Amino acid sequence: MELRTLRYFVAVAEERHFGRAAARLHMSQPPLSRAIKQLETDVGAVLLLRSAAGVTLTPAGAALLAEARVLLDQADRARVRVATAAGVPTLTVGLLGDGADPGATRLADAYRRRHPGVEVRVRDADLTDPTCGLRAGLVDVALTRGPFDETGLTVHRLRADPVGAVLRADDPLAGREQLAPADLAGRRWFRFPDGTDARWQAYWHGGEPREGPVVQAVQECLQAVLWNGTVGLMPLGHRPPGELVVVPLTGLDPSPVVVAWRDGDANPLISSFARIATAAYRA
Repeated sequence: MELRTLRYFVAVAEERHFGRAAARLHMSQPPLSRAIKQLETDVGAVLLLRSAAGVTLTPAGAALLAEARVLLDQADRARVRVATAAGVPTLTVGLLGDGADPGATRLADAYRRRHPGVEVRVRDADLTDPTCGLRAGLVDVALTRGPFDETGLTVHRLRADPVGAVLRADDPLAGREQLAPADLAGRRWFRFPDGTDARWQAYWHGGEPREGPVVQAVQECLQAVLWNGTVGLMPLGHRPPGELVVVPLTGLDPSPVVVAWRDGDANPLISSFARIATAAYRA
């Protein structure tokens, strides 16, 4: 079994869908399907049960998934050891969002245990650049959230967070169980500067042009709501100060938490980071 084929299998098993796995692997679906069928021939067992809704693992597939993760992890560690011995022991990580996220904490702990000789440098990014400096070459890998323009980048989704409207606690809408975008029509929103990634702006502005104070950092967003009574969006898992509340918003796709890096970057420290991130956010 080739490591590449095992990576294909793990992607399909984790995504539970050939289409999503193909998108994650940046390849078309037919060669991915052929590779999995060949793998099933090689091991002499059916690994996946296919249906219109996606795929499920057979007992043989579940056993191979556990072994494949171990093998791929060992391969990543071997590459990192070689890179470290060759004098490349530094990884610069761009972070956007809540640094206290349990997934990020698990990731930091796991990466340190796995690669104690690697110096991880962290660059905190503001909300004007969802790639955290990736396109500008300021970081090697970004732990961020979407959606944003993915051109030239490899992006792997770790989790998806529903979002809500952040409001003052005394706002007339603050006591509602949920809101629709129409409930916020005509309200002033905090918004991002001109030139910010278009997909990113469109999502966090609720898909509409907005008027209101221009912000760049999370704290500026919260202060805009507190001082001016403006509204905006925030992941439901985030806890604002007591003077503010977040009310679930319907009709908007969840915001994905992702790990991203530049297409074609073969740095083994990055591939190991991505694999450890997947496990940390799955826990």
